[in-house]
Amino acid sequence: MAKKKSNSLSDLGGFVFSTNEQEDFSAYSEKSSVNLDPKDQQLEAHFSNKGRGGKTVTVITGFQGKETDLKALAKLLKTKCGVGGSVKDGEIIIQGNYRDKIIMILQKEGYPVKRVGG
Repeated sequence: MAKKKSNSLSDLGGFVFSTNEQEDFSAYSEKSSVNLDPKDQQLEAHFSNKGRGGKTVTVITGFQGKETDLKALAKLLKTKCGVGGSVKDGEIIIQGNYRDKIIMILQKEGYPVKRVGG
């Protein structure tokens, strides 16, 4: 079986090697997101079916914080709505048109949510 060719340094898992003794490696460390309180978030609830084969989804954007907290919020929404979904590129994607229900759930959790689109 042939080896997969690495196209960039990120394919190496963030490994940095330098022979420079004065190199400042702090610039290479991962950025830690600061969690904002739910009331300080600016979430938006979108309704979309573009690029998904005609399937309807509800997209929540604008979350600022750690990826683990975003995934936990997505799991809460999926559980409360009883549907599937995913987290991609900082967005929560919920299968189906559950925008009104999701807005109510997020507001109960303390998040201000703006309804975007029709």
